[in-house]
Amino acid sequence: MSLFAGIQVAPVDPILGTSLAFNADTAPDKINLGIGAYRTEGGKPFVLECVKKAEEAVLKETGETIYKEYSTIDGPPKLKALTQKLVFGEECAAMKENRICSVQALSGTGSLRVAAEFIKAHMKPEAHEIWVSDPTWGNHNTIFAKAGLTVKTYPYYEASTRGFDFDGMIKALEKEAKEGAHVLLHACAHNPTGVDPDDGQWEAIANVMKEKKLVPLMDSAYQGYASGSLDQDAKAVRLF
Repeated sequence: MSLFAGIQVAPVDPILGTSLAFNADTAPDKINLGIGAYRTEGGKPFVLECVKKAEEAVLKETGETIYKEYSTIDGPPKLKALTQKLVFGEECAAMKENRICSVQALSGTGSLRVAAEFIKAHMKPEAHEIWVSDPTWGNHNTIFAKAGLTVKTYPYYEASTRGFDFDGMIKALEKEAKEGAHVLLHACAHNPTGVDPDDGQWEAIANVMKEKKLVPLMDSAYQGYASGSLDQDAKAVRLF
């Protein structure tokens, strides 16, 4: 008997599975709504000009100022400093006072798993509960559950208005979330709804979380893509 005979085939990923179905579809007028990425008129990934320029710059400096050396475990210091400025802003007091710690991880999925593992291993039991929006990105629940966290949901999308269920979210955080629990927040371009709180609603959410001593875990996957402004899309992160 094979060593792997008892292993069951995992179900098709609900997100990537949509793309597989798209590729298999022979309809000439099909549209791929599975993965949030810019596409050309021919349906191929659109490579942004800024990405091309960045890759050209890296290639030009490779072997001169950039080497294929092993990085430090927590990531290159220069990268972390630049990332802090991008996310928190040049004038961030916490950054200037050296109160922000940064760690590089592999992709958004990897970063979330590292964060979840850290919460489970090093933070108090009350922090092992995490609230996510309903709905949320398809991998959030599994990532946190596999790391040993208790996943709960707060209302987010109101189908009747195709908008944000602000009252539902606030009620859940005020009445149901326990002190010290984590709350996963989408910094901008909420996935999968595309519906974001306005500035006033963000302030109200921050106030409730501060009052209840809830811990924010901000997932910022689309900074610059929601509004076209890196600063506008970072407002929620900087507010917290």
